[in-house]
Amino acid sequence: MKLEIKTEVKINATPKEVWAIITQFYKYPKWNPFIKSVEGLVKVGEFITVSIEPSGSNAMTFKPKVLTFVENKEFSWLGHLLFPGIFDGNHKFELIDNRDGTTCFIQSEKFSGIMVRLFKNNLNKNTKEGFIMMNKKLKELVETNINN
Repeated sequence: MKLEIKTEVKINATPKEVWAIITQFYKYPKWNPFIKSVEGLVKVGEFITVSIEPSGSNAMTFKPKVLTFVENKEFSWLGHLLFPGIFDGNHKFELIDNRDGTTCFIQSEKFSGIMVRLFKNNLNKNTKEGFIMMNKKLKELVETNINN
């Protein structure tokens, strides 16, 4: 089974300004209500440690592999529960330049594997809510930083 969760928010800032915030991983515990930490060498092909705290669910820490890290454009990783094919998640941050001083920030995750069906309701509710909360806080932080 497959499932995709996708959210987006328009941020009144350039992709460079948004990228500067989303790549300051050491500051995530201070502002990010969903992704509590990202640690390790964030480079394509490397494994990182990510801790998340979905609303209404237990905190989780996992070690996904970085798939993309394109400055001012995209950052994605692929994580697995136990081993590939059981419960896989391809998480992505995309920054789309609207060419008017604003950025469309898209956060998505494509889930696949034999256990997705078991978690479908929680994913649709708790994970999506976590994405929306993070997007909102990111927008507030970026817009506050560029206006100060």
